[in-house]
Amino acid sequence: METLPTPSRPLYRVGTLTYTRGALFEVMFWMLWGDFFFYLFESVTPALMPLQLRWEGASDSMIGFLTSPNAIFALCFYPVIGMQSDRHRGRLGRRRPFLLWCTPPVVLSLVLLGAAKPSGAVLYRVIHALGFSTGLTLAGCTIAWITVCSVVFIIFNSYVQQIYLYLFVDVIPKEVMGRFIALYRVLGAAGGFAFNHWILGHAKSHTLYICVLCGLLYAAAFYMIIWRVKEGEYPPPPPRRPGNRLAGARRYLAECYTHPFYLTYFSVSFFFWASLVPMGSFLVFFATQAGQPGYAPTLGLSLTEYGNVKSWTGLMQIPAFFLIGPLIDRFHAIRVSLVGLLLASVTFFLCYALIRDGRSMMLWLGLNQAANAIFLGAGAALMPLLLPRERYGQFVSANQTLGYSSIIVGPPLCGILMGALRNYRWIFVFSGVCTTVSFLVLVSVYVQWRRLGGARHFTPPDTRRDIPDTHPC
Repeated sequence: METLPTPSRPLYRVGTLTYTRGALFEVMFWMLWGDFFFYLFESVTPALMPLQLRWEGASDSMIGFLTSPNAIFALCFYPVIGMQSDRHRGRLGRRRPFLLWCTPPVVLSLVLLGAAKPSGAVLYRVIHALGFSTGLTLAGCTIAWITVCSVVFIIFNSYVQQIYLYLFVDVIPKEVMGRFIALYRVLGAAGGFAFNHWILGHAKSHTLYICVLCGLLYAAAFYMIIWRVKEGEYPPPPPRRPGNRLAGARRYLAECYTHPFYLTYFSVSFFFWASLVPMGSFLVFFATQAGQPGYAPTLGLSLTEYGNVKSWTGLMQIPAFFLIGPLIDRFHAIRVSLVGLLLASVTFFLCYALIRDGRSMMLWLGLNQAANAIFLGAGAALMPLLLPRERYGQFVSANQTLGYSSIIVGPPLCGILMGALRNYRWIFVFSGVCTTVSFLVLVSVYVQWRRLGGARHFTPPDTRRDIPDTHPC
């Protein structure tokens, strides 16, 4: 991967890695290859789990509460993942070993999730044979199986998801990061389109086959990344400071969450991620005939029709992702992020007012997805610009942790709200309010960023100087 400089071969550098244009193209190809299958894979559990629970008779409140504990596990692991990988040194680098170790349990848990129906039946028979069948139902056993498998999935997938995100900054040069992020989002949208257009419609009849296929593609993609993408040399990690684990946790919280700039920036993720909760858990009930008795009429689409609508609305993100690369380079990622959030808020409220059938849903939800794409693409390019590079994993994990905390409170809150209003159309108002608050918080980040130097002179605030080396236990 490392080459000698020559006048005819332009070089790109990131850390100790040096690329020619051809070598850089190869690295970007494998990272983007993994991205396509990653998003194909990531589309499976958000789409299948609510449907699997509803097929077993779960209510909106139960679906919300059963989704929430999974986020709690991820929230607990994100800080550990960030600091572990920042400090790790090994033959494969500091990121790829975690991909190597965590991919198999992710794939296995997905396959077991796909087998929830027959596995729940086996579990029911086993418990019944052991004489513990009082009050136990077949549906209850299946729901328990789904919950356990999804918890295992979310723990190990959190490692893969976060490490993959950290790897960008370690192997992609800064001068091409905007274009890479745009392509990364384009391929992600294409992966989501493939799942929704060709796979989602068969979810009920071929659940296990879908999980096995997506799991195998996911494993192949990430092991190709481990093989073909090389990390550079890293300086030794700083010596561990005195103190026990409690002192380390205090230091982590103090470094990441006490500075107003970082705390405000992380709050953007909290409210934006909350806006996505009903889109993942409850949108399918608004669009299809999976609503509850006594609720306002849904659109009445079949699952196949809904998959087609979802796939085409997701595809509308691709032009937005292509456009944001040059816009980020010209206007800065934080300004493009502000535009994306404002448009997302407006289009969520328009979805509430104007969606009446599958065709209008495709139009207005598609515009909303394009607006979200502007923010997601610019926001991904913004993180390397605002967060300390030497502790990038730590601060990204802090951002993701606060974002995930909204997924803990969001599903139960949204489920209770839907149960009270009995009208799934209100999910768009819920999401619109969340993105509006997120926009206002990002305005505050923008003001602070300008005060700290803006585009020319901004340097991420160093919070370590204010943290003592030891803490009382």
